[in-house]
Amino acid sequence: MGFLIIAINLFALAFAPVLTPFTETEIVGKVWEPGIWATDCSAEAVKSNGACWAQLNDGRMSGKSWLGTDHIGRDLLTRLLYGARNTISLALIITGLSFIVGMAFGFLAATMRGWVDQVVSRAVDILMAFPTLIFALIVLSVAGTSIPVLIVVIALLDTTRVFRLSRAVAMDITVMEYVEGARLRGEGIMWVMWREILPNTLPPLVAEFGLRFCFVFLFISALSFLGLGLQPPTADWGSMVQENSVAISFGVYNPLIPAAAIAFLTIGINLVVDWFLRKAAGLREEY
Repeated sequence: MGFLIIAINLFALAFAPVLTPFTETEIVGKVWEPGIWATDCSAEAVKSNGACWAQLNDGRMSGKSWLGTDHIGRDLLTRLLYGARNTISLALIITGLSFIVGMAFGFLAATMRGWVDQVVSRAVDILMAFPTLIFALIVLSVAGTSIPVLIVVIALLDTTRVFRLSRAVAMDITVMEYVEGARLRGEGIMWVMWREILPNTLPPLVAEFGLRFCFVFLFISALSFLGLGLQPPTADWGSMVQENSVAISFGVYNPLIPAAAIAFLTIGINLVVDWFLRKAAGLREEY
């Protein structure tokens, strides 16, 4: 089930422009209008009006807005699919960057020990002393909310967690006999880190990658909800919830659709992570 959920989201990410007849910012109807036809012309006008007939035959204008429209009349399904592409892609980039940096410093600290371990660990402790959301809000308010700044800030905050885990796991491996044997053979630090330590730390790190992706994904959505994430008119699930939140007061539940999409993907990834951990630990389901 988890793999199916992830596959659906990846399919939406890859084929968003193909799956919807509208563009990301195109206004196709009235505010919060449910199930509208994607043309300004009625069926009677189409028969007598050449411009309406041209609109209807234009593949980009035909069809129906199945999930209705948002707070300014954009197709909600289109925004949802493009939001999957923008949010998931950004979360993958940030998570991958944080793992590359965090694992490198974690393995280096565990391998070198001594003053290297102390300096890197204390620097990480200082960063972790700040509340994550408050730190991100301060930095983004000063440095701006461009995508490069967003990637660097969130990746820096997430690197600290990856560092702690990779260092803790690597500490247990560096005392093993095969690592000592590699050192006695004269292998360098990089060899020990990437050929001896990394292969033996993959199960917990792969599981942590899935969990950290969920945290990053939710963090981006939270920042977008607060107005410091992906900026309009770029579609993002967090900003979609914020933009349409007023609709709930009028009995329109459009904000629940992107919120459900966030929960849907998070649950799917956690199911896969749980499955992977059981497989890695050699546990079997009892029926």
